[in-house]
Amino acid sequence: MDILAEVLDRVRLGGTLLFHFELGHPWGLALPQRPYALFHYLSRGTATLAFEDGRELPMTAGDFVVVSRGQPHLFYSDRRIEPFSVLDLDRSSAHLGVVHHGGTAEPCATMICGRFTVARPSRGSVLELLPPVLLLKPTDGEWLEAILRRMVSESARALPGQGVALSRLTEVLFVEVLRSWIKSLRPGEGGWLGAMTDPHIGRALQLIHERPDRPWTLDDLGQRVGLGRSAFSDRFTRLVGLSMHRYLTARRMAEAASLLETGDEAIARIAARVGYETTAAFSKAFRRHHGLSPGRYRATRDSAAAEGEGALPEAQVAD
Repeated sequence: MDILAEVLDRVRLGGTLLFHFELGHPWGLALPQRPYALFHYLSRGTATLAFEDGRELPMTAGDFVVVSRGQPHLFYSDRRIEPFSVLDLDRSSAHLGVVHHGGTAEPCATMICGRFTVARPSRGSVLELLPPVLLLKPTDGEWLEAILRRMVSESARALPGQGVALSRLTEVLFVEVLRSWIKSLRPGEGGWLGAMTDPHIGRALQLIHERPDRPWTLDDLGQRVGLGRSAFSDRFTRLVGLSMHRYLTARRMAEAASLLETGDEAIARIAARVGYETTAAFSKAFRRHHGLSPGRYRATRDSAAAEGEGALPEAQVAD
């Protein structure tokens, strides 16, 4: 089982390109708080990324940054310039072409900006596992350049299916970003994303995802992956950031939520499929985790679907 693919499919990842900037020195851009993750790719020139708390990150050509919580930030070539708010741009025209901004002096910069979204956000989800600001300096940036250039060309033409095409390209971009980030992680970083690469804990995660209904124990899983009970427990908690039992519960609750959202299977049957012997025990665990009973959760899903929103309550731990 490809755990990452499964999780990304369930959170319904999407996104699009927002702006393609050609920037002449001096320039400054202000991006306000957004309810989604923003990404920026500096394909040419240099820039400084700054935040309200005073943090500053210098960027050079080829750098890719994800502002995963959508917090307010600035880009500039000269800090003395009053930044221009992107909210003041004409989105209808900007989305279909290059936005020229700034002065006429060198050096010039080119930046591509977009967003990542999840239709079913939850604490601890893939986006939440990312650091608030993720700066990547890909050693092999050809894949990044190719995807983003394709997004730019797709945005420049108002063709049928444009939104779907951009969303799919964004999914590919996000997967590649995750792969690059995972490669850079040290042991204990990145939660379960980082732990997937560990030969012992990665295998344990796969077993849990394949059979969340099994009554897994520390002894059982430890034996399956070649570790003693204590060593396995310590290693799992250190690398994943949750105990094995907490992770198993989160995984079961994510599976249950998905089943409630996508079908009309009886709640008692769903309880059995995620490892609970009684509906009462399952309902208690589900309410504690999601804040709603299974029946109410499903009703909320049905109501949101009828209204065309698709929004669901936020879970306490990720799918």
